Amino acid sequence: MERKLFIVCVFVMAITIAWCVPPDKITVYMIGDSTMSIKEKKYYPETGWGMPFANYFDSTVTVDDRARNGRSTRTFINEGLWKPVAEGMRPGDYLIIQFGHNDEVPTKKSYTTEADFKKYLEMFVNTARQKQAIPVLVTPVARRKFDSTGHIVPTHEVYAQIVRKLAQEQKVPLIDLDTQAQQLYQQLGVEPSKMLFNYLAPGQNPNYPKGKEDDTHFSELGARRIAELVLQNIKDLKLGLADRIVHP
Repeated sequence: MERKLFIVCVFVMAITIAWCVPPDKITVYMIGDSTMSIKEKKYYPETGWGMPFANYFDSTVTVDDRARNGRSTRTFINEGLWKPVAEGMRPGDYLIIQFGHNDEVPTKKSYTTEADFKKYLEMFVNTARQKQAIPVLVTPVARRKFDSTGHIVPTHEVYAQIVRKLAQEQKVPLIDLDTQAQQLYQQLGVEPSKMLFNYLAPGQNPNYPKGKEDDTHFSELGARRIAELVLQNIKDLKLGLADRIVHP
């Protein structure tokens, strides 16, 4: 009888200790371009979706947004922005990867060929896995572009498909922001969808005295709506990170 009581007590103590020990702290690294980056005050109200995204996690998660304006996969590496991320990742961390906007434009200095774009994405994925971190591929988030009949027009067909195909080949969790953002804009319509972007009338904001009509970069509302799409994908993919999501 005493032996059984002892075993029960040990079992109860083990469960109690397990409940009291907080989960391991992790870092969610984000690498990408201006659509997800942290903005300087001079660009307000332009907002990267990584900014509100960081507010949706409990205290065990640190979101480290390393995305930078104008960067492609190639320039992110060549400018030394990738190295500290690769060195900093630890087992259990996450690496969210979203490039394409600057890779796909031949007239930009950041242009990256289709073959190199895939090669660099593979390198990000492989490095994360070597570090026992979890890579998540994200297609370039859609730009706002409608045709004359009010239907949304794709703007990332080639490079978004490269991301989708690589995710399938390498069995990497995929968040298709290109497709899902297009669906969001279409649902809102031509004029209401402008609220999601950095659209300002002349004199409306001191940072843009002449006004602004930007179909690529988000307003605060747009950044939050895109961040919410990403968060829902994390839940739908049943990633462990989903258990650490909270409502602000």
